[in-house]
Amino acid sequence: MTWSSGDDGEGVTFAVHVQPRAAKNEVVGLHGDAVKVRLTAPPAEGAANELLLRFLAETLRIARGRVSLVSGRSSREKKVRVVGLRREELLERLGLVGERLAKKR
Repeated sequence: MTWSSGDDGEGVTFAVHVQPRAAKNEVVGLHGDAVKVRLTAPPAEGAANELLLRFLAETLRIARGRVSLVSGRSSREKKVRVVGLRREELLERLGLVGERLAKKR
């Protein structure tokens, strides 16, 4: 498996695969080229999207305002943008160091 992201010097945009209605909130590794995240929230009325952004901010130890949803509001497949972190920092904080990685070109 590979994980791809775009790092433009100001932040990182990456794919996320969300599994709603899970037992707990957690990053579980890779799902194809996306970071797989399990969330306790249901996928209704934007609850999972908001929890995803709050959970990522908490996990990455950054302010919630630095994490945004780029696409995928009504899908399990999402693109997330994190401002102020480099790709390597993001991987370390998500616990994905050592995963096979591919840079997005």
